[in-house]
Amino acid sequence: MDINLVSLLDAIPVGIVNDAKDITRHERETVNYDSFSVGLHLQNQGVKARHPVIMIPGVISTGLESWGTEEISRQYFRKRLWGSWSMMRALVLDKASWKRHIMLDKVTGMDPPGIKLRAAQGFDAADFFITGYWIWSKILENLATLGYDPTNAFTAAYDWRLSCEKLELRDQYFTRLKAHIELAKKTSGEKVVLVSHSMGSQVLFYFLHWVEAEGYGDGGPKWVDDFVDSWINISGSLLGALKGYPAVLSGEMKDTAQLNAFAVYGLEKFLAKHERVEIFRAMPGASSMLPIGGNAVWGNKTFAPDDHNNQTVSYGTFINFKESNSTQSPANLTVDESHAYLMEHSDTWYRDQVRNTYSYGVAHSRAEVERNAKDPKRWMNPLETRLPLSPNLKIYCFYGVGKPTERSYWYREDRDPLSHTNVTIDTSLTSEDIDHGVIMGEGDGTVPLMSNGYMCTKGWRITRYNPAGVSIKVYEMPHEPDRFAPRGGPNTGDHVDILGRASLNDLILRVAGGKGNHIEENYVTNIREYSEKVKIYEDQ
Repeated sequence: MDINLVSLLDAIPVGIVNDAKDITRHERETVNYDSFSVGLHLQNQGVKARHPVIMIPGVISTGLESWGTEEISRQYFRKRLWGSWSMMRALVLDKASWKRHIMLDKVTGMDPPGIKLRAAQGFDAADFFITGYWIWSKILENLATLGYDPTNAFTAAYDWRLSCEKLELRDQYFTRLKAHIELAKKTSGEKVVLVSHSMGSQVLFYFLHWVEAEGYGDGGPKWVDDFVDSWINISGSLLGALKGYPAVLSGEMKDTAQLNAFAVYGLEKFLAKHERVEIFRAMPGASSMLPIGGNAVWGNKTFAPDDHNNQTVSYGTFINFKESNSTQSPANLTVDESHAYLMEHSDTWYRDQVRNTYSYGVAHSRAEVERNAKDPKRWMNPLETRLPLSPNLKIYCFYGVGKPTERSYWYREDRDPLSHTNVTIDTSLTSEDIDHGVIMGEGDGTVPLMSNGYMCTKGWRITRYNPAGVSIKVYEMPHEPDRFAPRGGPNTGDHVDILGRASLNDLILRVAGGKGNHIEENYVTNIREYSEKVKIYEDQ
């Protein structure tokens, strides 16, 4: 079957086509200003390409395309089944087939029999119809003005549905990334700058452990110091994204831009909540976004480090029930209790998958941290493992602030006889602090401030998490949207659109050009004050 744009538009209802066109039109307009200007300005100051640049994207700009050749998959061969028109068409005409393709095997966490989806590769891994392309292209435009091209800049796209362990087992992702970094240094004579965004920062943190570990990357304890100059961590969800919790608990996604606005639109338009729960649970990589650090970071029943003086209810109660009268709607729950509640109300296959793949706790001693260096399921958790012993490595944490972000929730029992979920967000609750059952806090619209900022501000200043004294610089960027720009314009601090922000592009180019030492830290929130209240301390 020939799936071209005309046949796609013919198959999809007019109202949905108009909605989707509106989404993609906004993406184009997001960065429709001053192309190449940042790079040209720095070029005039004498900045030029120096370090090879390797980009590890988030979910937003990674397309998944079908490579299966069995009868069920032939019509989708080389078509994008996530965040594209092909996804919309499949949802309209053959929803069951699309679900079979997008979900991984519930037991193995790998490809289901006869199905083969892979991450698209290269700079065109995200094409015209995938939300996010126009934003990454801004960075590519500006890098190009300094002399970057495919010989010294590379995008390391990955299948974000997979756990990191299975990403290496199936796709040899980390082996390939290691080889590309080594080749980049060999051909240029310079160490590499790694640029990660969103979930890509978690994947990269895992890689920093994998690459040096015996029996895995086998690079040895000096590999990172030998090959990596800097890590630019952009809006990194290092301690998770709280909005990932309702996605796997009840299939609810309030403006989940991190999972691709275009794709989320399709999920909400065509799938019931219980179907969304099943899909997200059958994507083990998505569960890496569950909150890390427990009550020590996110608070208890009476207190949270990022509470404000005028709050009526602490952020510490992460899941709240107005009516607490059953096992489905117990008393209000902290993050630790919410995780236990999710495990208790999940199928065995999902519970086993999470427990065998991830750890969300805190290591309170150096001895624990050193033991965890040998445990791959802890390699994605920066509160249970340490940075590499790389005294010459430099880490830059750039993230947006000042955009209301999901921080906690009000839930109720789901009494809809047609629903298969036990609980649902109580959208009837709206007040000064509550937006249709969602309590908003500080952040970039997707990732809370504590996840973006704690490790960079305080966590990696604790010796056991950074024994080599790796240099860390924080640069917060306030969300100052242009009211006439559909997605914020050049001064946005939004989680996704920040990649098109002029000042962020300037900072990235300075680091790539070897001028990162001139960057001064910039704080505009109270993250340092909040971080001091987190119940994680130096070894006694």
